[in-house]
Amino acid sequence: MKLKTLRLIKVSLLLIIFAVGCSILFYNLKNNLVFFFSPSEILEKNISSKENVRLGGMVKKGSVKKKEIEIAAKKIQETVFTITDFEREIFVYYIGILPDLFSEGQGVVVEGNLINNNRFDAKVVLAKHDENYMPPELDNIVKPTN
Repeated sequence: MKLKTLRLIKVSLLLIIFAVGCSILFYNLKNNLVFFFSPSEILEKNISSKENVRLGGMVKKGSVKKKEIEIAAKKIQETVFTITDFEREIFVYYIGILPDLFSEGQGVVVEGNLINNNRFDAKVVLAKHDENYMPPELDNIVKPTN
């Protein structure tokens, strides 16, 4: 074979291998390309209870319920609240300490598993805030005292 033909075959093989690699990469990352799904999107998808997903929306006002449960002789706080996209709602169960910015009527993203169509067991809770956020320590300093 000529040198040009051999070079063309090598370049073609490299391009094919690169294309296959990119296809595999994007196929495996398809669920991570979106930061979170809304309650409507999650309920429309066919998600197994073993699949780890992110759910985002607004915490419905009046839906936050906290109670202490005892696990292995330790008192732990369980929080149940509702996330809504103003079309559909999902109950979220979370065991642990909530972020300081978590409150009713605010945006939130939770990561965990959809147990059934109405229950989401969260492992991580991320409270969303606007661009005007200021840490409490600085907020007390900046506020004028009256």
